[in-house]
Amino acid sequence: MRKIIFSDVDGTLLNSNHKITKLTEEAIKNIIYEKNYPFVIVSARSPSGIYPILNKYNFNCYIVSYSGGLILDDKKNVLYHKGFSKKETTNIINFIEENKLDLSWCLYSFDKWIVKDKNDRRIINEENIVEAQAINGNVNSVTKNEVNKVLCICNPSETIKIEKLLKEKFKDYSIAKSSDCLIEIMQKGINKANAIKFLCSYLNIPLNNSIAFGDNYNDLEMLETVGNGFLMDNAPKKLKKRIVNHTNNNDNDGIYYALKSINLI
Repeated sequence: MRKIIFSDVDGTLLNSNHKITKLTEEAIKNIIYEKNYPFVIVSARSPSGIYPILNKYNFNCYIVSYSGGLILDDKKNVLYHKGFSKKETTNIINFIEENKLDLSWCLYSFDKWIVKDKNDRRIINEENIVEAQAINGNVNSVTKNEVNKVLCICNPSETIKIEKLLKEKFKDYSIAKSSDCLIEIMQKGINKANAIKFLCSYLNIPLNNSIAFGDNYNDLEMLETVGNGFLMDNAPKKLKKRIVNHTNNNDNDGIYYALKSINLI
């Protein structure tokens, strides 16, 4: 029976040096080119933050970007997209600015990354991690009337407080903490779990035949939705109590060993 494999990027597919380990790289290529199973990168990143990974390791795959706000096939064709209007985005940014929240905000519209201050050290650090470039601007810089995601790069000591404030103010939006300093804000119903359901249906693969890997809170719904969800050993302790299946951490070939344990490679 045909399988489908989904993987988060940061803390999962990539190790601490933002690279794919050799054994994991071999496992992915075995899945794609020998088993002929779909491999899907599922990330809060923009497509431009994912393409360098594909180019560096010389493989193509389906992409779930913005945690489900934009889904592309292995030829970069758009299969699905959903986001905020400019008016909704303006309301979010105004709330952040008026409350002087300790963060640097980013707007993502399809493959366009807009920031308030490109010289902010937090933006520079994010650019180095994802190997993509932001542009200075505001909501009016969005050329299409759709913003797929608002990203908040927070002071780590303020992240939990900021997440609480955002969830209280914007109850109908999908808001998730993806690291100790990152908060992702998406349109209602956008999450990795729903993206997986969409792709499984699109590719006519039963949800029970899906496998996923993740390491953080925004991966939780995905790992609970698939037929076989694996949590990386570098995940927070609270998540380890929720997800039964664990594998090695992202520095020690967690994806490879999990796929080997279920005889998929």
